[in-house]
Amino acid sequence: MTRLLLSFCLFSVPLWAQDTSLHDYVTADEPWKEAASGFAFTDGLCCDKEGNLFFTDVKGGKGIYKLDTATGKTDLFLDNLPGISGLQIGPDGRFYACHNKEQRIIAITMKGEVEVLHTGVKCNDLVVSKQGHLYFTETPTLSVHLITKDKKHSVVDAGRVQKPNGITISTDERTLVVSEHGGKNVWAWRIEDDGTLSGGEPFMTMWLPVGKETASGDGATTEANGRYFVTTELGVQVFDPAGRLAGIIAKPTPASKVVSVEFAGKDRDILYIAAGDKIFGRKLKVKGYF
Repeated sequence: MTRLLLSFCLFSVPLWAQDTSLHDYVTADEPWKEAASGFAFTDGLCCDKEGNLFFTDVKGGKGIYKLDTATGKTDLFLDNLPGISGLQIGPDGRFYACHNKEQRIIAITMKGEVEVLHTGVKCNDLVVSKQGHLYFTETPTLSVHLITKDKKHSVVDAGRVQKPNGITISTDERTLVVSEHGGKNVWAWRIEDDGTLSGGEPFMTMWLPVGKETASGDGATTEANGRYFVTTELGVQVFDPAGRLAGIIAKPTPASKVVSVEFAGKDRDILYIAAGDKIFGRKLKVKGYF
């Protein structure tokens, strides 16, 4: 039943409904491949300039792990930082993290030096613009937050997004996108010159599992041509820049719980997902933006 549902998701959207079809992204001879295993609950995928993948183990890890995408070797990169759920390398070369266990937003140098940016928040995921503005989701309070490049904090949206979770930015850095874990929408706001947000409306509609009213939207990332990749219960849902669904990339196994997604590798053309105790990667025909 699951296989039939995913096949329907991949091919039922008419060609006129989006700028490209899923066939322009994936190939049958490049399936998901296990890239790392032996963890409890992987999350927080992000990529450096060399294409290496960094991630966390929220439930059982010690800190930030590094997957060398050239050799396939995985090591603990930074110790004594357990409980990070969202992670990205900012324009200044530091890690920015949702240190969920400590209820704080932090910046971390590659040597492990920590700067606390904000405290007292049940943060989930974040994204940092090239201008240095940081946006993060706080799922329990239904809130989206901003920390500007000069370290001023504000709540930019509250009470409207149903369990805001995954978060990413458009390639022109003018649109902020947030997925709903407790609904079916992916929201979008306009990013103003000073980093503040305006507007804010449901922009994309995620497909739902049969018999359910929520898509369990989770991690999100942006592809180099402006398309959005959002993890959901059904798999990785792909939307074009106009918000139209192009298709759904099926999970490695029907039982996989996919929570984070990022492009990495030397050419940024390997899509990695955090799926429970494992990391999987799949080579695509497109590349990541970050």
